[in-house]
Amino acid sequence: MSYLRTFLPWIVFAALPSGDWQWAALAALVVAVAVIVQQIRAGAGFDALIIETGSAVFFAVLAVIAFANPDSGVHDYSAALSAGTLAVIAGVSLAIGKPFTLGIAKRTTPREVWGLKPFIQTNVIITAVWTAAFALTAVVLAFVAHAGNAHSTPATLIQVAGFALPMIFTVRYVAHVQAKAGAR
Repeated sequence: MSYLRTFLPWIVFAALPSGDWQWAALAALVVAVAVIVQQIRAGAGFDALIIETGSAVFFAVLAVIAFANPDSGVHDYSAALSAGTLAVIAGVSLAIGKPFTLGIAKRTTPREVWGLKPFIQTNVIITAVWTAAFALTAVVLAFVAHAGNAHSTPATLIQVAGFALPMIFTVRYVAHVQAKAGAR
């Protein structure tokens, strides 16, 4: 559920009709801010809101662009820019030693595990996979947009795969690590 909440603004943006991209960007911004407020009230720290904060900034900028010029060329590349932004956010979180998945994992993991090297390393690996998936998705979506198919069924399927595959990896990898730790 944590990952669904984390990526809810992006899901909202992708699910709304592309012809109304300015309203989709605004809706995603509202959702991002609502998620941040709800999570702060629930006691989440900034480390658990890295993607959410980046999402709010991205959708604020995108909404301004979209309302200022609804016919902007940014529209055709908005999916690629979205995935690229997520890749940058995730990559920066790795570079500064605060993998974005760490804050999410802390929500469901006992405090005594948080500082352990295997816990941190697991989240570094998971965040690296998400980063790579976002980057690859951005590149593929940019090619699809350049070919004139930005708002096509294949583009939607690429976006879904860009979230589903790292999600599946995360679930399976965490289960693998937990099974391995339980066997010790």
